[in-house]
Amino acid sequence: MKVLGRMVDVHKRAIYNAEIKIEHGKILSINECEINAQYYVIPGLIDAHVHIESSMLTPGSFAHACVPHGTIGVVSDPHEIANVVGLAGINYMIEEGKKTPVRFYFGAPSCVPATEFESSGARLGALEIEKLLGRNEIKFLAEMMNFPGVINEEKEVIKKLEAAKKHKKPIDGHAPGLSGESLRKYIKSGISTDHECSSIEEAL
Repeated sequence: MKVLGRMVDVHKRAIYNAEIKIEHGKILSINECEINAQYYVIPGLIDAHVHIESSMLTPGSFAHACVPHGTIGVVSDPHEIANVVGLAGINYMIEEGKKTPVRFYFGAPSCVPATEFESSGARLGALEIEKLLGRNEIKFLAEMMNFPGVINEEKEVIKKLEAAKKHKKPIDGHAPGLSGESLRKYIKSGISTDHECSSIEEAL
């Protein structure tokens, strides 16, 4: 199958008319051509961090809203629904996500409840996290908000980090304002990301 499109080439930083050959749903070749195309062909976008529940939508409705705008993948931490109904909520998100054309990359919520001072409908301890991380549908240990627990080497927190390492899954961070020796200890625990930085200096 051949299609003509205005190719948005991210690597070349260029937009050009192209003939695209597709076979069995995969692109075989992209060749520039002189024929003017009427629509654009762009790489699919991946939302790197979102809580589907915050949108007040189900995974299906979320997919319906984001696909027309080019988003084909979503990295999601279902910790809000887990705070309310625990594992049942996570299972619901996974199963609903499978019914959509979007690829949902769900994480195991590391902090349910978010703090010990919070009232919640469920708790996920190290044992539940271990089971979640053993599932193919769970791709990472979601944002470790309890950075004091990491720094102070709280037993339950360390078990969750070790479970992620055991299953060779990335550990997502959440440590606003952390710096110096505390940040070094946080990173040394195996945490590889942090989406909470609010300045260039903090990010560096």
